[in-house]
Amino acid sequence: MENRSQTPPSELQDALRNANFPKSGVGLGRLADRLHNKLSQDSLVIQVTEKLRSSLKVDRVALYYFYSQWKGQVTFESLSDESLSIIGMTGADECFNQDYAQMYMEGHVQITPDVSQAEIQDCHREFLNEIQVKANLVVPVLTERGLWGLLAAHHCTAARAWNDADLATMQAGARELATAPSLQRN
Repeated sequence: MENRSQTPPSELQDALRNANFPKSGVGLGRLADRLHNKLSQDSLVIQVTEKLRSSLKVDRVALYYFYSQWKGQVTFESLSDESLSIIGMTGADECFNQDYAQMYMEGHVQITPDVSQAEIQDCHREFLNEIQVKANLVVPVLTERGLWGLLAAHHCTAARAWNDADLATMQAGARELATAPSLQRN
């Protein structure tokens, strides 16, 4: 029973404005607003994320954009239920560093079948628990300018064994998203 819900733009803009940006980053809130608006109007972004969520049968597909040196936030999502929205979340930035960025720039993927059993940093596990993730699959979104962000599939109801087809589907989705006009401009 999939609900093709999208949070109304005004709620998304409020969430982005109230996101945990650094105090010195007031302009970043405006940047995030503009980016979200562009992504919400980009039919390719909507089609790809909806298709991924449906074909992978996951609760959430999220686009995480790096707005500065390895600091970012969720700027777009496709949801099975509005209560799972994480739009505007800034993630576990303290866990993400140059080493992780380099791995993603080289095409590294993160496959986590069971968050509770995964060998990940405590801050990362806490963040995933906070946003109700039981299993996730994360691939980089690489544009001509480099690592734009991350594309994540979140399974929120139980652990899940990801297979090669799931990974190939996500990677194809990330490649397709990298061509979206709204991603090319940021």
